[in-house]
Amino acid sequence: MSRRSGILEFAVLGLLRESPMHGYELRKRLNTSLGIFRAFSYGTLYPCLKTLVANGWLIEEPGSAPEEALAASLAGRRAKIVYRLTADGKEHFEELLSQTGPDAWEDEHFAARFAFFGQTEREVRMRVLEGRRSRLEERLEKMSASLARTRERLDDYTLELQRHGMESVEREVRWLNELIESERAGRDRRESGPDSPSTRRDSTTDGTTGTNSPASGTTNSTTGDEGGLPRLRGTSGGSPPGAPGQPDPSEDTTT
Repeated sequence: MSRRSGILEFAVLGLLRESPMHGYELRKRLNTSLGIFRAFSYGTLYPCLKTLVANGWLIEEPGSAPEEALAASLAGRRAKIVYRLTADGKEHFEELLSQTGPDAWEDEHFAARFAFFGQTEREVRMRVLEGRRSRLEERLEKMSASLARTRERLDDYTLELQRHGMESVEREVRWLNELIESERAGRDRRESGPDSPSTRRDSTTDGTTGTNSPASGTTNSTTGDEGGLPRLRGTSGGSPPGAPGQPDPSEDTTT
């Protein structure tokens, strides 16, 4: 499996964990919610879905009412198919979420992983963030050394482009530092504050101070982690230039 197809499979499983969808809904979510996938050809999505179905991670279900399915049949069209995550698919996605190796630090994969941090355990988030920061610091060091060697041979515009690239990396490193500090602060509050393990145990008996109280508004619905992020200004996985536009819904007659 290529790295890019692996990222797409990860994102599809993550989106379907939220709710079943048909093909056009998935394409739209990949395009709008996870802008990094604007560079993917739409023709790669359906082979990806078929692979996930063959692996037992998804199942296909008819997504139309019976009368709509009959109308589609009479019109010579196939009824839309809804894709649903299976128990094995959920287990596989959770396994992918727990991985913190170098692939998780690369540009596109990191953006996809970050998009699903709300479903990721705190310690895994920390390892991914720290790994990404380390990777960018290495990149910044190489860029600085390269610029020092070639500065005298570069014209003003090329030099400015090199500086712009370095400033972009520096901004992301500062952003990652903020996220890491916020994660650490949230962990410290959880371990020493009212959300400590002993407090959570007490709350199960009197029902008054538990972290799952809707009034608290601080509990992650998937992992149970307390939120502590700064105001986010965007991720590193922005949409690349020249990305394709939204598909025409009328073309989506087979999913």
